[in-house]
Amino acid sequence: MKKSKLSLRRRLYVGTMRTLMGLAAFLTCALVLFLIVYVLVRGLPNITWELLSTAPSYLTDRIGILPDILSTVYIVIATLCIVLPLGVGAAIYLTEYAQNKKLVAVIEYAAETLSGIPSIIYGLVGMLIFCQFFSMKTSLLAGALTLVIMNLPTVMRTTEESLKTVPQSYREGAFGLGAGKWRVIRTVVLPGCVDGVITGCILSVGRILGESAALLFTAGFAHTLYNFFDGLGSAGATLTVALYVYAKEEGEFDVAFAIAAILMILTVLINLAATLVGRYFKKRRNI
Repeated sequence: MKKSKLSLRRRLYVGTMRTLMGLAAFLTCALVLFLIVYVLVRGLPNITWELLSTAPSYLTDRIGILPDILSTVYIVIATLCIVLPLGVGAAIYLTEYAQNKKLVAVIEYAAETLSGIPSIIYGLVGMLIFCQFFSMKTSLLAGALTLVIMNLPTVMRTTEESLKTVPQSYREGAFGLGAGKWRVIRTVVLPGCVDGVITGCILSVGRILGESAALLFTAGFAHTLYNFFDGLGSAGATLTVALYVYAKEEGEFDVAFAIAAILMILTVLINLAATLVGRYFKKRRNI
């Protein structure tokens, strides 16, 4: 009798927990699906060629996001050109050269801490250091340098974890053939962890595209067409900042939803690219 009661109680407990977990999974998927569908339904009809290919003009009452698209491309390129060498170099040093394990642990802890700091704090620090102390003023370069600090822990940690997956026997075999330390890293270790570098790069691009708080402090929200080098020295709005300006300051919600749909599509494509790249290099490594 006691065993049957316990068995019944266990069955009720298991059934209740399964129901709750299934309900939580359903609500999560439904919420994400509703958000994606709602943004796309509201935004896609408002995406036109004129919106994508022209600059805004207050004289002709024209709205265009071409300067915002170019500013986004400029800031992504500038950030990646700085953060990738720094992040990959730091990961190589910590994994292959550093002998003091306590120092490595401290640096890794600091990187984890930096990953959890709110982005608006990065924006405030970037404004005080890059815009005022280094006299860069409000510019895309100041925003890019701020984003470098934000994305450096991500690139460093993904590369470091990928370096650790390269078998030690590969290094020992290369050393046994007479190769030097740097030659082993360049010809054996780095080709074996290129998937981690690419994954960190793609994740950084996704975070750059979705950042707005830090760029409001450092890059500004101007809608002006420039070439790459002139644009870095001038203020400019990325797509996320432009979304905020059009929705909050100007009340153009149709344009805001159009930009949101573009960012949603870019986010999905970036996540899909990260998954496909990871699978490709995993299969290539196993061959």
